[in-house]
Amino acid sequence: MQSDSKYAIPTSEALGSHIHNQVLRNTYLMLALTMIPTMLGSAVGINTDFLFLAQSPIMGSLAMLAAMIGLMFAVSAARNSIWGVILLFLFTFVAGWWLGPLLQHALQFKNGAQLIGLAAAGTGIIFFTLASVVTVTRKDFGFLRNFLLAGLILVILASLVNLFLAIPAVSLVISAAAVLVFSGFILFDVSRIINGGETNYVMATLGIYLSLYNIFISLIQLLLALLGERD
Repeated sequence: MQSDSKYAIPTSEALGSHIHNQVLRNTYLMLALTMIPTMLGSAVGINTDFLFLAQSPIMGSLAMLAAMIGLMFAVSAARNSIWGVILLFLFTFVAGWWLGPLLQHALQFKNGAQLIGLAAAGTGIIFFTLASVVTVTRKDFGFLRNFLLAGLILVILASLVNLFLAIPAVSLVISAAAVLVFSGFILFDVSRIINGGETNYVMATLGIYLSLYNIFISLIQLLLALLGERD
């Protein structure tokens, strides 16, 4: 007699796939929610007088970078509790606020608002395209790990050096490289979730958020340099 399939015991592979899909859904939901504190933070940032940056742009930037890294470590430490979610939202609010100087600069251009919107749309297109590629193919992009880490280190070092040099052409190269590197991280991070390498949706959200954040910043810088119209 043929057994009823509804009483079949799920295989470990099926259970694993269900868990990975659940983590992916939770990550996408949390990623969408992080846009709320980010937008609130950016609204505050646009109206903030960043006097400390004008007085000491290098030290101010490094201090803010240290604060954000500290918040990321706090999120990681609390990732298995509700405090991890709260700290993640706090981090994204601060990240949005820290967009203030860039957004203020962009809005000085005649078409600055349009370029900000274009950068946001471009970031969304990059994310949905790359995430769809991974989801459909279920390809493991773990082989990109070493390449991405090397690229990230080079981008960070080049950015720190250019804080002192402030060469526009170098800034453009860094921005273009950052778009490529963080696009690669989206492939890597989504692939890790689908293939079971990351099972904590708080950390998964943080990783993808950082990629989107840096792609958005880099696209704004590229668009302002290439298409910005001064009054």
